[in-house]
Amino acid sequence: MNFYVDVLGCPKNEADCALLKAYLEKKGNNIVNTIEDADAVVIDTCGFILEAKKESIEEILTYLELKKERDLKVYVTGCLVQRYGEELKKEIPEVDGWFGILPPEKIAENIGKESIIPKNPEPVYEFGGRVDEKQYAYVKISDGCDRACSFCTIPLFKGSFKSRKIDDIVKEVEYLILSGKKEIILVAQDTTGYGIDLYGKQMLPELLKRINDIPGDFWIRVMYMHPDHITDEIIEAFSYDKVLKYFDIPVQHGSDKVLKLMNRTKKSEHILKLVEKIRKRYEDAVLRTSIIVGFPGETDEDFEELLDFIKMVRFERLGAFIYSDEEEAPSYHFEGKVPEIVAQERLDILMEEQSKISFEINEKMVGKTFKVLFDEEEEGVLIARSYMDAPEIDGNIFVPGKFEEGFFKVKVTSADVYDLEGKIVEE
Repeated sequence: MNFYVDVLGCPKNEADCALLKAYLEKKGNNIVNTIEDADAVVIDTCGFILEAKKESIEEILTYLELKKERDLKVYVTGCLVQRYGEELKKEIPEVDGWFGILPPEKIAENIGKESIIPKNPEPVYEFGGRVDEKQYAYVKISDGCDRACSFCTIPLFKGSFKSRKIDDIVKEVEYLILSGKKEIILVAQDTTGYGIDLYGKQMLPELLKRINDIPGDFWIRVMYMHPDHITDEIIEAFSYDKVLKYFDIPVQHGSDKVLKLMNRTKKSEHILKLVEKIRKRYEDAVLRTSIIVGFPGETDEDFEELLDFIKMVRFERLGAFIYSDEEEAPSYHFEGKVPEIVAQERLDILMEEQSKISFEINEKMVGKTFKVLFDEEEEGVLIARSYMDAPEIDGNIFVPGKFEEGFFKVKVTSADVYDLEGKIVEE
């Protein structure tokens, strides 16, 4: 059977689906790149916030419309199924199979046979050995979460924090590098917590050293570092030559009152000192963050504090979204809900301010030369990324040329708010 796998949500789903594709192939199936060539589709869903849930439902319904027109099997897996599986089975009976958070091998074995929605999620650790055509690969180092952020429901459907064995991760990265990957992106709900459950201490520094020691010319990028748990040892581990000076630190807010409501244990002063420490250690550090606006209890004064905080820190990369009121989250019961229209206004103001910061930073890049990877080519224009940008969520450098694998040097010739333009230069 020809399977098309549609991945929604975060990069952790990308890592899971790489495994799923491998096991589907081991069962004698083919993986195709378009739905037009497929006999079956597997939709890996996200169930984190309202917008992600809406996107997942809309995607399912879109494929079910296709199913009316031709012979197409539709299977759904992922966080949305783990969280709402029984309801979904009743509401959308046209789906051919439902699978919660399970090892991909188990999904591949049971597709076409029976639906499986486990009472407790089963974390994914093994590596299936399949490599796609991208020059980067996501490697999941742990699953689940033990942090108790009041707005978050992930621990409910992902379970408690569970790390992979360090040797298994290193073996996977070795395979990926031998297969031609040029960028390894480490992902987890919180990468700073890696190893605590298995080894009794934070093992991210040791993991970075082990991966850095693997022969080859490649990048190591670390995502999702909780600001409350970034130690001096973790910061120092970014000095390894293959580890990018890219710090993805979702701070969520800049008001101490709101941070306390979110059940974040540190105040904004801690974040400011952390940023200062990182930038003092690495002059070329790039800081990325995520912000929630419209959290219950967020007043105009709190939002002004957030704006002042953003202006003070001047994050090189920033993503923001409106608070999603999830029934199972503690914050669902908080007073002081912010009207959607007010939250949207605040989001617009925040992103307008960040766009000014981003453009000012990008203008300073003009004339500089960066080592880049090409992600794809569109009509004679290469979409490139430097160490400053993670795939899909950050900006790009647009470069005239034909796609080639490997690293190249690109000189920036012009800047926009979030993207750059450049030209390939000789080594």
